[in-house]
Amino acid sequence: MKLSPYFYDLRSAYQAELDDLVSDSEGKDVLRKRLSEKRNEIAFLVQMMELAPEMVAVVFHQGFRFTKPAAMEHLLSLPVDELPDWQGLTHAITLEPWAASLAQTVLREPKGARFMVVAAGLEYLQQHARLAHHAASSAEGDSDAEDGEDAAEHDDDYNALSADDAADPQNSRSREEASSNWLSDVGFDRKD
Repeated sequence: MKLSPYFYDLRSAYQAELDDLVSDSEGKDVLRKRLSEKRNEIAFLVQMMELAPEMVAVVFHQGFRFTKPAAMEHLLSLPVDELPDWQGLTHAITLEPWAASLAQTVLREPKGARFMVVAAGLEYLQQHARLAHHAASSAEGDSDAEDGEDAAEHDDDYNALSADDAADPQNSRSREEASSNWLSDVGFDRKD
């Protein structure tokens, strides 16, 4: 994937912003709580869309489903002044219901449509990096298995029904199960 300088620079800032939200001073995982707080402040945060898009884009973390990866990869190669309009990108993206309501608030702003394109690009990069990491880990495990060694365990086990996976789970029950599995994997108690 070829990144434009704009997305190349923003990618690490976005990842750093997510990393800052993950744990508190005691090391406890508080990402879900902090993202919820940020999402409740979207009316205020939209003021920072142009100045610090990575700080606002995190509110859409896990809110996009990418149905046309090729369109996203093309988007990420474009200079900032050539980014498509949000409406021109909606064929390649589906918003989670909770994210759609946040998007309505953002799209009311003068530069909201452009920001939504940037947020989608940043989240695609974040998901792509996670999947690429898993693929590399799996390939490493496969080569270990071929050599007769045990495959190494990884902290980021990939589940085909991950709550933020681009592929649609079969039904709402499997989506709910995937969501519970993911939350459990990152340290939350199951609600069963």
